Amino acid sequence: MAKLSLFDRRRQRVRTSLRKRAGGRPRLSVHRSGRHIYAQVIDDAEGRTVASASTLEKDVRDQTGATVASAQDVGRRIAERAKAAGVTTVVFDRGGFLFHGRVKALADAAREGGLEF
Repeated sequence: MAKLSLFDRRRQRVRTSLRKRAGGRPRLSVHRSGRHIYAQVIDDAEGRTVASASTLEKDVRDQTGATVASAQDVGRRIAERAKAAGVTTVVFDRGGFLFHGRVKALADAAREGGLEF
């Protein structure tokens, strides 16, 4: 088995602790790269993605990138799509990333959009 990097170990640790405390709630998972940010609402009990949003979508691909403003836009879109799918409470999975900058902006925008976590 390959040795995991410190980032991968932190990601596993965060996700494992979230699953213990989730209480059946879906997970709002965030991934960020140097160019884009992605968010998914995942129902771990059924193993399916309920809603997703990212900066790679066709309607916003040209005008956004790796900025706080684009992360806020993704947060608002994931909140409205999750509410349309019937999800109002989630557990926030920062995916090993620090809760700062773009990740925090996405979380705050999702809260303003109506998701509770």
